[in-house]
Amino acid sequence: MRNLIDHLIGYKYIKFESVKKAFENVDRKLFVPESLQDGAYSDHPLPIGFGQTISAPSMIAIMLEALDLKKGDKVLEIGTGSGYNAALISEIVGENVFSIERIPELAEFAKNNLKKAGYKVKVFIGDGTLGYEGEAPYDKIIVTAAAPKIPEPLIKQLKIGGKLCIPVGERFFCDLIVAEKTSAEKIRKKNYGGCAFVPLIGKEGW
Repeated sequence: MRNLIDHLIGYKYIKFESVKKAFENVDRKLFVPESLQDGAYSDHPLPIGFGQTISAPSMIAIMLEALDLKKGDKVLEIGTGSGYNAALISEIVGENVFSIERIPELAEFAKNNLKKAGYKVKVFIGDGTLGYEGEAPYDKIIVTAAAPKIPEPLIKQLKIGGKLCIPVGERFFCDLIVAEKTSAEKIRKKNYGGCAFVPLIGKEGW
């Protein structure tokens, strides 16, 4: 695991101390299927079943740093997957982390992984493209699948001054966009470059 973290720091994927500590404290091996644990500390995405993946650590680091997560932030994650990203977020911000997964079996997998790792993330089953109004508004929202556009419900559920990190573009190849909500009606976008994700499925997605 140390080699992976040194790699992420060396290539400047990790610059923030808070993100570095999160990667040091969350063992990726706890969030990958048993058959793939030999590759847990490689900087590659890994399949977790149902056509879904756990993202490459470098991609996760880019997203977490782009969001500028702070202690005490309330965060909504769209696409729980194995729970690894939610654990990293929780390590940085605390217990105010909410995550939506559309595949019930993966939601259960993530819940078990998070519990074993000691994180109290609230995981819900549903259409993540609609967000989760029950805990809105959020300081930060992170989407771990490629959307054709930024879902309107997610913008509405973001606090003014809050940030949304989302891959936008084609079904697999897209640009990583961070949108900052500058007023009730406006967002300011910054493009962090090309990336590849599984498609975001739902009413406001594909």
